[in-house]
Amino acid sequence: MSTSVFEHPILSGLLGDAQIAEWFSTEREIDAMLRFESALAVVQEQAGVLPEGAAACIKQACRQFTPDMEALRAATLRDGVCVPELVRQLRAAVGEPFLSHVHFAATSQDVIDTALVLRMKPVLEDLALRLVALSEQLDEAKGRFGTNRLMGHTRMQQALPIRVADKLDTWRQPLADLLASLGSVKTRVLRLQYGGAVGTLDKLGDNKAEISARLALELGLANQGCWHTSRGPLVECANWLSQLSGALGKMGQDVALMAQNEVGEIKLSGSGGSSAMPHKQNPVSAEILVTLSRFNSTLLSGMHAALIHENERSGSAWTLEWMLLPQMVMGSAAGLRSASLLLGNMERIGTAEDSNDQ
Repeated sequence: MSTSVFEHPILSGLLGDAQIAEWFSTEREIDAMLRFESALAVVQEQAGVLPEGAAACIKQACRQFTPDMEALRAATLRDGVCVPELVRQLRAAVGEPFLSHVHFAATSQDVIDTALVLRMKPVLEDLALRLVALSEQLDEAKGRFGTNRLMGHTRMQQALPIRVADKLDTWRQPLADLLASLGSVKTRVLRLQYGGAVGTLDKLGDNKAEISARLALELGLANQGCWHTSRGPLVECANWLSQLSGALGKMGQDVALMAQNEVGEIKLSGSGGSSAMPHKQNPVSAEILVTLSRFNSTLLSGMHAALIHENERSGSAWTLEWMLLPQMVMGSAAGLRSASLLLGNMERIGTAEDSNDQ
């Protein structure tokens, strides 16, 4: 049993996405944290901050490191984050004479934020590929059904006749806009977090700019300064995810209305059986798109609330982000999967000019 529908042993078949969920697994998160610690040691040695040989020893320890997960869990209850215990274990693995050089001039938030960003990079790339594939499915549907007739509706009332192509264009254009804007989101989000205890990197002295630049390059991230309390880019990402879910929800809502027996403007196959009424074929994928859209829209307000970080670093606002952003990513990924399934199950949309099929 799980408290999350995305991981539920049954409901995840409907609402989950195993490919994206993998990036939010504990294993992936710790791997990303160790990647930060390893890269940090490399660039600090290059800058002369660490003694020769320290980076190689720390890198080797990171490659071979297996954390004590129960100790991490217990320490997180005490410290609010797992990083102090993770660093303690890693230092023990490194041993003398280099153990004191592990995590030098870094803080827990540097590790956790950068680990998140490192995982968001492939996640956003995956969502982009799915958006392209979904747009291609809509183009294919337009080629098959585009000239068919539909009745246009405004304010839920019959308006004037339209073509299926007109309807599909209203589904596709927001997806194209979101794909075009994703580059800007990635530029803002995919950046190194490295500020040290209070965001000033004072321990590094005159080397801080050089080391930050080298660390960002080593990790393949942008170097735009410390953002311990500047969470706007993550909220922009959440807003993009919510808009994506909303665009898919619009598609789902239209299909659910078109699939009503009294309307019959679309014919779906492949799902939607009823335990009590065998004649029914419920538009399950369409309904899920509406649900996920509403889900992400509610979480977005929470991300806005998490903008309020007190002083130089926050515990409460930061923790709130951990509860919200991964779920929004999962909701968006599940929506793209469901939308693709929905389009694949469309047997007919509208009525051909030479057909009396209602």
